[in-house]
Amino acid sequence: MKRKFALALALVLTFGLLAGCGSKAPQGNQGSNSGTGSGSQQPTPPSGGDTLVVYTARSESLNNAVIENFEADTGIHVEVVTGGTGEVLKRVQSEAANPQGDICWAADESMLKDYAEYFESYVSPEDAMMLDSYKNVSGVSAPAFCDPTVFIVNNDLAGDIEINGFEDLLNPALKGKIAAGDPVNSSSAFQCLIAGLYGVGNGDPLSDEAWAWVEGFIDNLDGVSLSSSSQVYRGVAEGEYIVGLTWEDPAAAYVRDGVNVRVVFPEEGAIMSGQCVSIIKGAPHMENAKKFVDYMLGETCQSYVGQNLTVRPLRSDAALNDSLTPWDDIVPLDSYDGDWVAANKAIITERYTECLENAG
Repeated sequence: MKRKFALALALVLTFGLLAGCGSKAPQGNQGSNSGTGSGSQQPTPPSGGDTLVVYTARSESLNNAVIENFEADTGIHVEVVTGGTGEVLKRVQSEAANPQGDICWAADESMLKDYAEYFESYVSPEDAMMLDSYKNVSGVSAPAFCDPTVFIVNNDLAGDIEINGFEDLLNPALKGKIAAGDPVNSSSAFQCLIAGLYGVGNGDPLSDEAWAWVEGFIDNLDGVSLSSSSQVYRGVAEGEYIVGLTWEDPAAAYVRDGVNVRVVFPEEGAIMSGQCVSIIKGAPHMENAKKFVDYMLGETCQSYVGQNLTVRPLRSDAALNDSLTPWDDIVPLDSYDGDWVAANKAIITERYTECLENAG
């Protein structure tokens, strides 16, 4: 399902935060799990009662699935403005005195915390049906979908090598055969690093055990640090690497499409943060915005995404397709603290860089 969103009188703004994605990837979330917007546009000035303006940092396939169905089911026309997570949030902030958008669909709760003042208080009636860990506890941002941190493993190359968790990545048989991005510059690679630190460190990402694992992991990378998140899952699927550290959507998309790879949720645990939808404070189309949130959290939308895409819905009764790992088979990193990670990101990336330099 392909579609181009044309916005009348669009002004194209250039932002260095956006990176292009390569072709030949499966129709999952291509690029960083912080969003793959194609650029920022200026929305048409709001008019009429059957309109909604959505600022989104989510993948094209997810945008299309949710928004096209919403339009068809409600008759409300949606104008879409895409961008990276940081770009979308900056737009909401800069327009606070005169909001042009209605919906912000961009990030997890920890990243949205500093922007809460720009969002409208609203808890959907559908919130009661969301999984317990994904209720709208902030009162302004509702978790809707999830992209967990996972491994993608090439079954043909892996053979009998055990790859069940982060400790297994230290196996000498994997030296030079691990695909991983640069956590200093890639949000998805950083999330995978954090998952390893929490998992191996038994909940303490600054523990000696955690950083001893980092040193061994860097050594096993054998100097290979990929510049693009798409290179990770594509490299494994195409047989260049045995295992890659990525997120569920693109890895599960390969499984769905019949490629001989598997998705591994690390036995130590996976980061399972929910990507949220929020109503912008003072939204010009407030009632339509509430309808959109209700629709996104509703069973029809959640099950459609779960059955047709490789993005994980967060509603308790949403159906999942066979390419998505059942919830009962996943160990979540319950010790993960998004607020702490956000506050300490610089410390972690600097220490990782030091380990990388020492290894070289």
